[in-house]
Amino acid sequence: PFSWFRRSSTPDPSTPAGAPHLPSRNLFPKESLMDLYVYISQDEVFSDFNDTQSLFWFHRDLVYGDWNTGDEGDGCYEHSLDLDIQEKVQMNGSLYIHVYFTKTGFHPDPKRKSQYRRLATVHATRMLNKFKRRKFVKTKNLLTGETETDPEMIKRAESHGPVEIISHWHPNLTINMVDDHTAWVKGSVPPPLDQHVKFDAVSGDYYPIVYFNDYWNLQKDYYPINESLQSLPLRLSYCPLSLWRWQLYAAQNARSPWNFLPEDTYEQSDEDQDSVKVALLETNPYLLGVTIVVSIVHSIFEFLAFKNDIQFWNSRQSMEGLSVRSIIFGVFQSLVVLLYILDNETNFVVQVSVFIGLLIDFWKITKVMDVKLDRENKLFGILPRLSIKDKSTYVQSSTKVFDDMAFKYLSWLLYPLFGCYAVYSVLYQEHKGWYSFVLGMLYGFLLTFGFITMTPQLFINYKMKSVAHLPWRMLTYKALNTFIDDLFAFVIKMPMMYRIGCLRDDVVFFVYLYQRWIYRVDPNRMNEFGTSGAEPTGVDPNKDSTAQGEVAATGEVAATGEVAATGEVAAITEKAKDEKKND
Repeated sequence: PFSWFRRSSTPDPSTPAGAPHLPSRNLFPKESLMDLYVYISQDEVFSDFNDTQSLFWFHRDLVYGDWNTGDEGDGCYEHSLDLDIQEKVQMNGSLYIHVYFTKTGFHPDPKRKSQYRRLATVHATRMLNKFKRRKFVKTKNLLTGETETDPEMIKRAESHGPVEIISHWHPNLTINMVDDHTAWVKGSVPPPLDQHVKFDAVSGDYYPIVYFNDYWNLQKDYYPINESLQSLPLRLSYCPLSLWRWQLYAAQNARSPWNFLPEDTYEQSDEDQDSVKVALLETNPYLLGVTIVVSIVHSIFEFLAFKNDIQFWNSRQSMEGLSVRSIIFGVFQSLVVLLYILDNETNFVVQVSVFIGLLIDFWKITKVMDVKLDRENKLFGILPRLSIKDKSTYVQSSTKVFDDMAFKYLSWLLYPLFGCYAVYSVLYQEHKGWYSFVLGMLYGFLLTFGFITMTPQLFINYKMKSVAHLPWRMLTYKALNTFIDDLFAFVIKMPMMYRIGCLRDDVVFFVYLYQRWIYRVDPNRMNEFGTSGAEPTGVDPNKDSTAQGEVAATGEVAATGEVAATGEVAAITEKAKDEKKND
């Protein structure tokens, strides 16, 4: 069933005539008796087998591939002990674990000629501690200069710099022996498995795969090693591991050598994976299944909303009924979010996502306004001046009047709230500097009161008594995603402010739905593409031409003057009937 992990043998140019390698076998047959030796040392290369203090665990007569023995009847054994910390380890030194499996009767020390056999010994080494970056961000109250940061942390930041590399410890580690007897071919083992399958240079066969498994060790459970610790608890487990589970673990822990992302991104990725692991460990299986399905649906709706948003603005000819000021404010809001996450060193993937969203918002500006380069009035006589003007369909319509009116009423509420939030932020919050203060204040204000910017469109809909000009497909997909966010907001732990944000978006969308219900669709009203759903009324050939008026190719009807495409054709029809009765 795992044939897709295996490749056919490939010619090796080092062999005569490019002869292919032959399939190999495991040097430890199934059910071989083994002895386990575990040594703990500060040396990466271990050789002092006579040091009894370095021997952490010795277990005799393990059975390779046995799944029925052990304390719990699952083939697993455990051993725990507290390690004494030496001063070098406390000062960011390293600690290594050296694991040896030998066939029963043999010893891992090469110096014991009568007891050592190369093909009967499997060796694996790994560093037990983990070095992690700890970043110190110096913040203070901009008015008083005081800070609530621990003085000890400030001293360490002054002596070690803003980024400090600290050794961390986790008390649990599992040693897995993979129960596998696949006929691997040297040079043809696919990555990342090739990093673990070791071949003997003489016989061509491979050693049993020893895998250090710390996948379920959460990042939040690591703690720093410092002078205050006198000992380090260590609990080792030995367990057999099936081939397919080992492949899953190896694939999850593998990192591409071609990856261009910085190491900071990897650390953030490890923390992000913690939430996935916690969900797998603690969430009800049925709820977990629903969450996975809903996540896939959320991604589909997000893509559809993006696609329909682009289509709507790309085909839009008239700005009738749309709040241009809200779109401009949206660009400002996206720009603030991007600058804020750059200032706070957020995940690289999030930065790219927000940047792409900002580019789309800038593109919308070119669709709702006339953006041109004025080459006659140049800046400094060299650079063309950028000219931005409202479209004629927006200036000459009642939409601009309603839009200006909505933002005037909005400013009465928005500016006082903004001033109060700015005073609160500068008095009670700490910031890195005035630049970070401005960004943090704007971001916090938009996060708290951003929903107010959605109200001008509601006001325009109320004044026009119409919602036909709105991109309803895009709004529907975004609303469905909002409802999905509601599910996640109450299933997954997250800040209360985010939950309130999801609720406020729901309320605004329900107001949109109410407006759609009370403002029935009029087939004679212009839709979002600048066209009407009504067919032009036919002209009676027996009627006098002066009474009939002119019917334009675009559907405009003129009887006693001109009637625009947004007017109703039914009025002309009634007038024609009255004139015919008078005749």
